[in-house]
Amino acid sequence: MFLSASDIQSIFLTLRLAALVTAILYFLGIPMAWWLARSRSRWRGPINAVVALPLVLPPSVLGFYLLLTMGPHGPVGKLTEALGLGLLPFTFPGLVVASVFYSLPFMVQPVQNAFAAMGERPLEAAATLGASPLDAFFTVALPLARPGLLTAGIMTFAHTIGEFGVVLMIGGNLPGVSRVVSVQIYDHVEALEYAQAHRLAAVMLIFSFVVLMILQRWRPKNGQGGA
Repeated sequence: MFLSASDIQSIFLTLRLAALVTAILYFLGIPMAWWLARSRSRWRGPINAVVALPLVLPPSVLGFYLLLTMGPHGPVGKLTEALGLGLLPFTFPGLVVASVFYSLPFMVQPVQNAFAAMGERPLEAAATLGASPLDAFFTVALPLARPGLLTAGIMTFAHTIGEFGVVLMIGGNLPGVSRVVSVQIYDHVEALEYAQAHRLAAVMLIFSFVVLMILQRWRPKNGQGGA
């Protein structure tokens, strides 16, 4: 068999995680990107820096602080225990929360750039036609930002699939719960199962190549659409 049952399980778990994180970040990231693209608040700079932090912060550092925050002595851990939800570390929901933080810039920044490149004229034209700000956002801003939205979704999905440090720190290595593809490959290498590691890594390599090809094919359309 090309892939073992545990390999296939890790692939489905990874796809489930990436799909859920992408959906959550669409819900959270689009309003955040809209505010960052248009706000002149003095908080814009610090919030921009916080959003971009996962790009430069080692995953193990981010995972460590998330572990403390969601642990039994952290504020989030105390809250989830008080609500009867238990602790998030070493659970799939905890993995989702950590992945949302880690993939945040891959959703927010492309959408923010798309909103910023749109300019004020389309919204001003919508306002002169009687559209409310909310109507203008849904009928003008979002359609014009569609290339950025699609790029953000693809990048977020792919980046979540490739996570390792944060996933290992928060989720551990529990089969069917937190053993995603990157951790499964690590397990194969650690057990000197290089053939299995090679097969699973090849799947990830092909997936990554396809993602990059999709982005390369989309960018010219994006540029033409903005011309």
